[in-house]
Amino acid sequence: MPYSVTLPSGSKQAALVESTQADGKTFEQLRQECLQKGKLFEDPDFPAVDDSLFYSQRVPVNFEWKRPGEICKDPKFITGGATRTDICQGQLGDCWLLAAIASLTLHEDTLKRVVPHDQGFDRGYAGIFHFKFWQHNKWLDVVVDDRLPCVRNNLVFVHSADNTEFWSALLEKAYAKLNGSYESLKGGSTMEAMEDFTGGVGEMYETKNPPSNLFLILKKAVERGSMLGCSIDITSSAESEAQTTTGLVKGHAYSITGVNYRGAKVQLIRVRNPWGQVEWNGPWSDNSREWNAIDSSEKTRLLHNSLDDGEFWMEFGDFKANYDKIEICNLTADSLSDDVRKKWEVNLFEGNWIRGSTAGGCRNYIDTFWTNPQFKLRLDHPDDGDKLCSVIVALMQKNRRRLRKEGRVCRRITSWKDFFRYNASKARSRTYVNMREVSERFRMPPGNYLLVPTTFQPHHEADFLIRIFSENKAGAMYVHTNTHQCYIRQIDKAISARELQHVLNNVLSRRKEVKFDGLTLNTCHSIINLMDVDNTGMLEFEEFKVFWDKLKKWIMLFLSYDTDRSGRMSSYELRSALNAAGMQLNNKLLQLLGLRFADENFDIDFDDYLTCIVRLENMFRTAVKVTQIFISSQFLMLSMNI
Repeated sequence: MPYSVTLPSGSKQAALVESTQADGKTFEQLRQECLQKGKLFEDPDFPAVDDSLFYSQRVPVNFEWKRPGEICKDPKFITGGATRTDICQGQLGDCWLLAAIASLTLHEDTLKRVVPHDQGFDRGYAGIFHFKFWQHNKWLDVVVDDRLPCVRNNLVFVHSADNTEFWSALLEKAYAKLNGSYESLKGGSTMEAMEDFTGGVGEMYETKNPPSNLFLILKKAVERGSMLGCSIDITSSAESEAQTTTGLVKGHAYSITGVNYRGAKVQLIRVRNPWGQVEWNGPWSDNSREWNAIDSSEKTRLLHNSLDDGEFWMEFGDFKANYDKIEICNLTADSLSDDVRKKWEVNLFEGNWIRGSTAGGCRNYIDTFWTNPQFKLRLDHPDDGDKLCSVIVALMQKNRRRLRKEGRVCRRITSWKDFFRYNASKARSRTYVNMREVSERFRMPPGNYLLVPTTFQPHHEADFLIRIFSENKAGAMYVHTNTHQCYIRQIDKAISARELQHVLNNVLSRRKEVKFDGLTLNTCHSIINLMDVDNTGMLEFEEFKVFWDKLKKWIMLFLSYDTDRSGRMSSYELRSALNAAGMQLNNKLLQLLGLRFADENFDIDFDDYLTCIVRLENMFRTAVKVTQIFISSQFLMLSMNI
């Protein structure tokens, strides 16, 4: 259920936020229900059970789920303001998330949007809290109860240095719910969480091959409210979180919390370890002799204190020598490389890779590469004072953490001009990577380009979001390239059931991964009956487009539940597919469907599956209409006092 929420002061407009609860209720509705009943909230969508913790292994220790009031006497949501020292890592490998949370605390308005301050353990407490995250171009309001995993009365995962403060632990729980489980948060990119906190666009820099003005880029990024992270690469899993002699940790996500320029010779950068301890011990570390030459007031301002709190300063040269990657999430999508602050123009598209249709793989698979989704990009206007056009392209795989156990995590952005087979690429992202999003900055001359998002291998299915940021206004549109889409373009007038039969049989017979003998004319009549909202007995273009979207979902459903990849669906698999489609049927109806559509081996071809699901859709729609008519007649009788 979408609803409007007012953003913190300084924001120009209200944002549309969508509730994620299965029942569609908002945080405030759920809280009021609990207060009226005098009960503490228990989240049915993310219950206090082992499956909420791990999906691939048994729970290693005996966890207890406890509310903050059971852990300490006087729990607080936030004590003395949310700060980066409130985030201490627990037993989960989500330092990347903690580094992003530490950066989030440096941006008050952004923090208030992600961590609403209309909640706590005092007045109005009902055991329920909520947090807001950006996902796939929309803001989601994620509700959780405050039962947290503990061992011997101590929080197991993220916790505050103050054991009476719980905002960071509850934020982690909400993010775990968004991604399916706590285990889903193991391993990741700081930029991923930064984007989920801001809706911004990320860029990555390598310190061993940096631009000449990298320190200036970082300085401007900090000044403009961007979120920054850094890390040290590892060469093997044995090096993961190994500590160096200088106190730094390999394969570990740090946040960059400040920069300071001290004349021509000293450029300082402040870094924080989300563990809340273990610091750099080289030059400019907390107690190093370099600070003796600094004015006492300046030293106090920069150091505050010399506690082992995980935060430290480094000279920029040492920073580049020790760290390998810098991640920047630009909150407003402003340029970080130009001296003049300027808004980017944004184009956004959603799409999917479908096995046997639009999942063509990389250019190594030239026979299928051309079937990948394609987007036309027209660059007319060079950057001010330049001959080239700047473009940032960001390709994000949706629900990547929920799907990663299936291995669907590699993708790449490739820009093409003219013909695929005979022309080299004009630009491409650097490599296929195991990340939710890849982004790349391109500088290209004005012209027309094709943007082709791909997975490395063909037949890997996923939904994606692609964002195109350009210095000046650029034209962008989806290009209809494959057979299925061509049919949509050709249908510019109403078609009859027989014409629909010809189109669908022609298209579906080309799919190699399903067993298809052809749709009957009766099935096509059922499709028209389902989609014909204006009762013309034919399918108009707009009606056909709606049906085509349904058909793509039905195809993906069939392929998802055809677990043995036989091209057929067993009657048992049909039951699971119908449940996933939201069609709850009793055993008697399921038995009748099996008798009607399955063969002697209890298998169902795709054409019979499609006929079945279309007729069920018609049945459910008819049932809803009858119910509405019945309710309307009852209302009429009541209003007339009959």
